[in-house]
Amino acid sequence: MAQTETHAFQAEIRQLLDIVIHSLYTDKEIFVRELVSNASDALEKLRFLQASGKEVLDAGITLGISITTDDTTKTLTFCDTGIGMTKQELVENLGTIARSGSKEFIKSLTDTKEKSLELIGQFGVGFYSAFMVSDQVEVYTRSWKPEEKGWKWTSSGSGEFTVEEAEGLQRGTKIVVHLKQDQSHFSRAHEAEAILKRYSNFVNADIELNGTKVNTIRAIWSRPKNEVTEEEYAEFYKFIGHDSEQPRYRLHFSADAPIAIQSLLYIPKTSIENLGLVRLEPEVNLYCKRVLIQAKAKGLMPDWLRFIKGVVDSEDIPLNISRESMQDSSLIAKLNKVLVGRILKMLDEEAKTNPESYAEFFEAFGHCLKEGAMQDYTHRDGIAPLLRFESSVLEAGKKTSIADYISRMPEGQKEIYFLAAPSRSTAEASAYLEAFKNRRYEVLFLTDPRDEFVMDSLREHDGKKLVSVEKADITTEDSPVAEGALDDKEARKLTNWMKELYGDRVDEVRISKRLVDSPVIALNADPFTTASMRRIMRAVQKNETATPDKAHLEINPSHAVIISLAKARESKPEVATIVAQQLLDSALLAAGIHEDPQTVLKRMNDLMAAALK
Repeated sequence: MAQTETHAFQAEIRQLLDIVIHSLYTDKEIFVRELVSNASDALEKLRFLQASGKEVLDAGITLGISITTDDTTKTLTFCDTGIGMTKQELVENLGTIARSGSKEFIKSLTDTKEKSLELIGQFGVGFYSAFMVSDQVEVYTRSWKPEEKGWKWTSSGSGEFTVEEAEGLQRGTKIVVHLKQDQSHFSRAHEAEAILKRYSNFVNADIELNGTKVNTIRAIWSRPKNEVTEEEYAEFYKFIGHDSEQPRYRLHFSADAPIAIQSLLYIPKTSIENLGLVRLEPEVNLYCKRVLIQAKAKGLMPDWLRFIKGVVDSEDIPLNISRESMQDSSLIAKLNKVLVGRILKMLDEEAKTNPESYAEFFEAFGHCLKEGAMQDYTHRDGIAPLLRFESSVLEAGKKTSIADYISRMPEGQKEIYFLAAPSRSTAEASAYLEAFKNRRYEVLFLTDPRDEFVMDSLREHDGKKLVSVEKADITTEDSPVAEGALDDKEARKLTNWMKELYGDRVDEVRISKRLVDSPVIALNADPFTTASMRRIMRAVQKNETATPDKAHLEINPSHAVIISLAKARESKPEVATIVAQQLLDSALLAAGIHEDPQTVLKRMNDLMAAALK
């Protein structure tokens, strides 16, 4: 009969077991992932030995991992045909600090006042997670070295373990987990299968559960692009993206610096956010050596790229002992920068090579890019070329980039002009646009409420300032004076009378050099606020009694209404007063300044009554 040796765990290992069992892991199911990951590592080490020409025991055995559930005995068994362990390795790896790094882990935890788990590094102690769910763990193992025997290691995790010789073992390791009564559900096949597919679906080894292969989808992101077929890409997208449609774009790349990355990312064709019913959640999963670390990893991508789906695999990310959280924020920042940079580069190339498809992409996800331009200072310059806006020189529905706008700028134009309005038709009818039409300057139409905030964030592009037409110092080119137009003296008399009539409602009434077809225009005295911005601010204004904004009013001395108003001031003063007040109210409404639109309706009724007398 084989002699059984009893060993006591080192004090540090007892501490480690206590931490693992009671407080380290968030989800107890993680033990399945940890044991599978250890088995996968053992297989990789065996492959390396074989590639190095070493003579290994049982060389003909197929490399793989098999898992068996037994709901009757409440056990879960993990087998691999990997490198195995000698007796000395078994005792050192599973009972003492040895080379596992556990000592450094314990020291880090002890030296930290708050005992933060963020200090836990890559200490290779995932095996101990089995004690979270078990009354006893048995390890059967035989080393790859032909002269070595087989051994059995047994422990309840209480403070000691036994080691004895085991006959009839082949190369590799078998771990039998005897589950606690309240954890016996892990011995059910369907639950084990769900955990394996969640965490270990892409492990670089065949995994069989009760004789059936469970990891049928391959980690194609780790293969060279020229070795992956379109069918494999499509199949993987359906799996990872839960989408019956084909993706619009695909980005498969690897990088070594500043951080090692293997990544496969997709952009869907459509966005459910446009329906206004739901907000997208991140759908990029983080892996380390094909083992899932975090599903739908938050922080991996900025929120404005929440439409991206796929996987990112990096060996360089330090993980805590449970593989459940990322530890080094500076490395994550590097990872984020690399990923976002590659995505922006890919979108820019797609926009140039296939503008029609990109226009459809922007229609679906342009609102996300705009959020990025507003929120993400780091990547703002990369986002700006991807933005699209309607333009005064393009037909309705067509959009242009800022770069294309610049390419069309006439000689002498120094700034990029935009006009925010609720719709294109409103923008085209705006009095603010008249001087720009007169000078044949192109104007971008901002019809999305986000657009003006985007422009405010960008401020300039390619060295040219982005300026609202309301704030631009633009006058009309010299043109023939209209018949009957007021001369300077008559116009000044009218502006003085109007200022006296309006009182404190306006700061100034002056002669305009920007109007062509409109009688008046209101300009906010605040140089930083536009009409669209004021409408948005007023919509969310909680204090309804807030003091209204002051404005400058400009008049067009060539417009028929202004010419008639100057005459009516003498002949029909009552009607002239109503008309002048109505002109101001209309201009203030167009400028988003008017505090009480109801007064406009009443005055309109008075004006119609006066006209009908």
